[in-house]
Amino acid sequence: MKFDVLTLFPEIFDAVLGESIIGRARKNNIIQINTINIRDFSLNKHRKVDDYPYGGGGGMVMMAQPIYDAYLSVLERLNYERLYYKPRVIYLSPQGRVLNQQIVKELSKEQHLILLCGHYEGVDERVIEEIVDDEISIGDYVLTGGELPAMVLIDSISRLIPGVLSNEESYSQESHYEGLLEYPQYTRPYEFCKRKVPDVLMSGHHENINRWRRQQSLKRTYLKRPDLFNKLSLDETDRKLLEEVLEETEK
Repeated sequence: MKFDVLTLFPEIFDAVLGESIIGRARKNNIIQINTINIRDFSLNKHRKVDDYPYGGGGGMVMMAQPIYDAYLSVLERLNYERLYYKPRVIYLSPQGRVLNQQIVKELSKEQHLILLCGHYEGVDERVIEEIVDDEISIGDYVLTGGELPAMVLIDSISRLIPGVLSNEESYSQESHYEGLLEYPQYTRPYEFCKRKVPDVLMSGHHENINRWRRQQSLKRTYLKRPDLFNKLSLDETDRKLLEEVLEETEK
């Protein structure tokens, strides 16, 4: 899986994505993250990449030319490597689709993504129309730039790439992977602040443990994110477990 990031601040990506699980995946060449500094493609002697918006208004707008040339540099590299395909280009934008696990799964099937990080008041619309295939938002709020959303996107996608995590179970039971929130987790010591690990987890009875965990996932989702049930199709077993949860919470 390849990520090429068009950004004004390439240094921050190694600082965040050079450690832990993602850093190890990069060292093992399971994923590749390349950063392209948009300023390197400015035609201005001061490496200027923004200008005042036509029509007036506050703030500055990133110019189309440096972004477009930065994008072309990725295609030129692919041609040099005799890889003749067009990567999917994503603009990190508050106007895009709001990121969720379904979108993450969809994007994890791509072999190569180019991520465009905007700044200031945004980027010239013409370069969006020319090169961007999709716009993604990480939430309904405003950030100073697209670098943090790009790192969130890279992290969430990379976890689904085979070999990045130690085994499939590491992500298949996490919150949102199947649409439910994850069940509670415990480790040593057995008792902490007078709170003990649930007896079922100490029983060694795997069927009961799996049933308890599924029920806890349903319970947590019902209490914390009931809106998620609108997107789920529960089987008969889950419906029975959910009924038990509802009876318990109504007591």
